[in-house]
Amino acid sequence: MNGNDATAFNLTQHTPKSVINVAILGAESTGKTTLCRDLATHFGSLWVPEHMRTYLQNKWNIERKTCTWDDLLPIAQGQIELEHKLALQAEQTGSYLFCDTSLFELMVYANWYYGDCPDAITQAALAHHYDLILLTEVDIPWVADDLRDSPHEREEISARFANELTRHDKQFRYVGGNRDDRVLQVVESLNKINK
Repeated sequence: MNGNDATAFNLTQHTPKSVINVAILGAESTGKTTLCRDLATHFGSLWVPEHMRTYLQNKWNIERKTCTWDDLLPIAQGQIELEHKLALQAEQTGSYLFCDTSLFELMVYANWYYGDCPDAITQAALAHHYDLILLTEVDIPWVADDLRDSPHEREEISARFANELTRHDKQFRYVGGNRDDRVLQVVESLNKINK
């Protein structure tokens, strides 16, 4: 598929009402994946991996190339398909679904790196609903890997996330501290939702 052909992609969110979905956003290497795993373990629920990492790691391994504009829509499509598949599984238990990123994060990063974002991603990112949006604090050490490239810009990127979430009226909560503290903070937030 051509990354510029937005009509070839369906970015509609399909989360059953019985599933409480949580989006975890943040700058690179701020513990999003670890928090998703820890929360899924704590609640005995499912979590949605970040499709972009799998997609771009595969591209790097095969071609030694990084993300381009034409990768954005396929990445978005893969993320939504994965989220939808796991949401349907979570519906069987009426449980939580913890999403290690969302299209909102892809939109922010597209604007950060390219100064623009495909309209289809922007529209979907702003339309999608999460019962709780978390923004990870930049309070853990940066860890290098094949894909990470901004060890000195994490604070600035985190501020961009907060500004964009606020600008688009997306309620969010910061989560920080050590692994146990982060889980406890999210548990408290989810308890308030369930009351």
